[in-house]
Amino acid sequence: MNISPFLKKLPVYQPGRPIEEVARELNLPAESIIKVASNENPFGPSPLALAALQKAIGGVNLYPDGNAFYLKQKLAAKLGVETANLILGNGSNEIIEFVAHALLAPGTNVVVSQFCFAIYPIVAKMFGADVITVPARDYGHDLPAMLKAITPDTRIVFVANPNNPTGTRAPREEVIKFVNDVPDDVLLVMDEAYIEFLDDAVDLVPLIRLGARKNLVLMRTFSKIYGLAGLRVGYGIADAGLISAFEKVRQPFNINLLAQAAALAALDDEEHVRKTRANNFGGLQFFEKTFRRLNLQFVPSSANFILVRVGEGQRVFDAMQKLGVIVRPMGGYQLPEWIRLSIGTPQENERSLGSLEKSLVQ
Repeated sequence: MNISPFLKKLPVYQPGRPIEEVARELNLPAESIIKVASNENPFGPSPLALAALQKAIGGVNLYPDGNAFYLKQKLAAKLGVETANLILGNGSNEIIEFVAHALLAPGTNVVVSQFCFAIYPIVAKMFGADVITVPARDYGHDLPAMLKAITPDTRIVFVANPNNPTGTRAPREEVIKFVNDVPDDVLLVMDEAYIEFLDDAVDLVPLIRLGARKNLVLMRTFSKIYGLAGLRVGYGIADAGLISAFEKVRQPFNINLLAQAAALAALDDEEHVRKTRANNFGGLQFFEKTFRRLNLQFVPSSANFILVRVGEGQRVFDAMQKLGVIVRPMGGYQLPEWIRLSIGTPQENERSLGSLEKSLVQ
């Protein structure tokens, strides 16, 4: 069988380990384990979303609305754009695939930052495209250098702001200049999965609303602030012409019935968002203060996780896992001395810290 040659050396994305898998492997009660590996909302989903799920569950014998009419309408109203400017994905990861389907082929390339989200280069290579990786600046994006790295064969530039896995945030002035300077024939994908955790985020939506940047895609998700990671709902915001192209590669019914119902309700739960933001801010302060006390290097974060240097990252990960705390080792991101900790509840943060301190001295 002639399997695509692009798949031969393609790495497989390794997500944070699920609680059930760790419980089976280590023979631990599942309820004794906490997972702070995948930047999930420690408060769970919005109560309004849970109520909507209960109401909708009886209809799962029916196919969902393939165009997600009501969810698109509410998102469009919230963002001040037209529904023609929106596309929904099975998580924002699927938006990345839409973009790649539309633009990438052998002989083309994408530009990414050194410590970028692993899916960008994986998807690019899946389509036979090359990846130009620009060295990071203070673990974050060097936007001027990324601009210079663009070649005549560049089709896409990926920028996550805040960035995963480092939590870094590009300066406002640099972002604005970068968005305006990327050539019109190159698509700029701004991954804003963590934008809701910022107090003063750069608002790029008006550029799409006014038709000022037709080569810009903004990606957002319901997985983080809204706590719906298990339902997989993401969305892209872009020029209607781009969205029309992406729709041609979107699979029918890619957003299931329950996901649509929960996301629709979650948009109304401002209290859940406020509570999550406040908890996240407090958690970041807690870890930063503690890491300074322990003389541990960390990267100041603008997201809902923090990167900390612990020496042997894989060993510390293994040791913490045996104590019932799942974190994320960063060897796969060329950061073998680091782990990433998601912000949990205050109790989870205390337990994470306790297990980290024990693991450091083993």
